[in-house]
Amino acid sequence: MPPLSLQAPTPLEYFAQLVQSDEHFPLLEAAASLAQDEYPDLDVQQVLGDVDQLLARLRRRVPADAAPLARLRALNQFFFRDLSFGGNVNDYYDPDNSYLNAVLRTRRGVPISLAVVWLELAQGMGLNARGVGFPGHFMMKVSLPKGQVVIDPFTGHSLSREELSERLEPYRQGSGDDFDVPLGLYLQSAQPRDIIGRMLRNLKEIYRAQEDWPRLIAVLDRLVVLLPEAWGEVRDRGLAHASQGNTARAVDDLEAYLFGAGDALDLDLIGERVAQLRRALQ
Repeated sequence: MPPLSLQAPTPLEYFAQLVQSDEHFPLLEAAASLAQDEYPDLDVQQVLGDVDQLLARLRRRVPADAAPLARLRALNQFFFRDLSFGGNVNDYYDPDNSYLNAVLRTRRGVPISLAVVWLELAQGMGLNARGVGFPGHFMMKVSLPKGQVVIDPFTGHSLSREELSERLEPYRQGSGDDFDVPLGLYLQSAQPRDIIGRMLRNLKEIYRAQEDWPRLIAVLDRLVVLLPEAWGEVRDRGLAHASQGNTARAVDDLEAYLFGAGDALDLDLIGERVAQLRRALQ
């Protein structure tokens, strides 16, 4: 019988365990774990405990038999006004806006990180709340007996159909479609895996713009684990490895992309890049 391994999993191994199944996908824990790349000593369970404490405080304020609308109002009063959670308008592209330990400390974030915390509290209050992958700005929605409420996690404001349609207009104009997609299609519930993917892609764009290759590669490692069929992430990791000088790893990723990406439009371009890298290896 082989000896038991007492070695703790790496942050990436821990993340892989969390996201392996859609059936039991721990959204808050997976989101909190993203910060372990930047904060290696982070105790993810402590972050979960901090959110549990917020939920306990909120529950003490609301009668057990309160109607859903009363619970929603109490939640928004607590989260957006009493605790002053809101959007980091002064430094929107700070990576800390995506790391839940920092969001809980500063009470500032981007829409999707604020939404993840708010959704945990909403569901803990028995509300039928879901995230919405709205173009350009993540939203939250709550189903109530008299209809659905869509909320902006940046401000806590409820949005009318007219306001939502107005926010959609730039994306509809740029889509090139000859027909209007119904608003309801943009308000479908986002799955937990998609929420984590969007959080990681936000970080990916920040680190790519900064040309911070080690941090970018760490984010892409997670994206490849989370979305194994997303060949574009494998390609982008290969290009990041090439930029950092990890030529052999770059070749491995780019060749995997060429093999798996089917009829992608950039296969010739990536093939040429692989040939250049192979020459550099020799």
